[in-house]
Amino acid sequence: MRRRVDGGVRTKIGRVEGLRIVASTALFIALVLFAGGNARTQLADLTLVVTRQLERPILTVSSPGAEGNKYGFEGGRVIKLDGTYYLFTSEMVGDPHWVKMRLAFWTSGDRLHWKRGSTLFESSGDFTGKDPRAALWSPMPIYDELEQRWSLFYVAYQCAPDTAKEWLTNHEGRIWRAVSQAKGRSGIRGPYVNVGIVLQRGEDSDSWEGLQGTDSFFPYRVGDRWYAFYGTAHTETLPISLWQVGLAWAPSLSGPWKRCTELNPLNIDKPFIENPVVTELTDGTYAIVYDNHIEHAVGYSMSHDGIHWAPGRALIIQRDKGRWASEVRTPLGLIPEGDDSFTLFYTANEDQLGATRPQWVKTTPGALGVVEVKLERANQEKSFGSSIGSPRF
Repeated sequence: MRRRVDGGVRTKIGRVEGLRIVASTALFIALVLFAGGNARTQLADLTLVVTRQLERPILTVSSPGAEGNKYGFEGGRVIKLDGTYYLFTSEMVGDPHWVKMRLAFWTSGDRLHWKRGSTLFESSGDFTGKDPRAALWSPMPIYDELEQRWSLFYVAYQCAPDTAKEWLTNHEGRIWRAVSQAKGRSGIRGPYVNVGIVLQRGEDSDSWEGLQGTDSFFPYRVGDRWYAFYGTAHTETLPISLWQVGLAWAPSLSGPWKRCTELNPLNIDKPFIENPVVTELTDGTYAIVYDNHIEHAVGYSMSHDGIHWAPGRALIIQRDKGRWASEVRTPLGLIPEGDDSFTLFYTANEDQLGATRPQWVKTTPGALGVVEVKLERANQEKSFGSSIGSPRF
């Protein structure tokens, strides 16, 4: 979710429990600073560069299968499995805006033409603040080799009309986990069965967590542990000034998930970072792409250990004739295509209709875009081109 804060600057306000270091607090801090410093020095030579872009969105409210989807698509993740691309996304199907939602998956064999699979979960659309599943967002499928099943993590919100002081449209976000009924990677299509809440605001929360609750969650494996990015914002006070992320860890995807209080919030990108999606590169480096506050861009960062992250950088994904969106929103992860090349899908508001409610909430429909991205090392020549008519698409 995005809004305008501090004189129109576009921002969206969004814990690794200590590494069981049996040492003094001073030594722990020293180790963190040392690791983080080395990561920043070594990772500075790695750069993501867009090499191809399209001049139009590839999935919109006008696409076949999108009938009845009033406000379009926002967030989620795309996975490539056996040559097929699977899009898990939030469909903003009706009113209230950002409240009446469906979580669904779509498939494509060529990245351009999409077929809707099915609705996985649908929100109630309740706007009284009473239903904890009034709005559903950010479906993130994660495969567990041990269980041989897919886990689907997503956010459920309570929803109510905003006040002069508070943003209540989506608040008290809770992270739900659902599990695929079919075993194996082919079970990605579902159906999925809810097994419970894995993270929410409560007595174990940190002071930087706000009324919005937990607004995003993405687990990934580091060694024999699972870590997860999660985000929050102080939506109890308007204007919203910061939207940040932290880390949590667990022995398995089912939990229990514990906040990494010593490290949180992470100093990756201020004032805004939301919805990080992690990809482990072939050399063991971890990369995230996320929603940032830079026009026509998404953010990215890298890590050697998946715990200490370099400062975020901006990746411009819409240039020149390729600027089809009024607002670039959320990247859906890096999909390896070989030779340090990646497909990057993202959601963005189409530049049409022009309706807003209120001033900082854009109701122009959300659509899906795509670019090709290259990981470049220091001293490599950078390039950026248009891909209309390219055989790669």
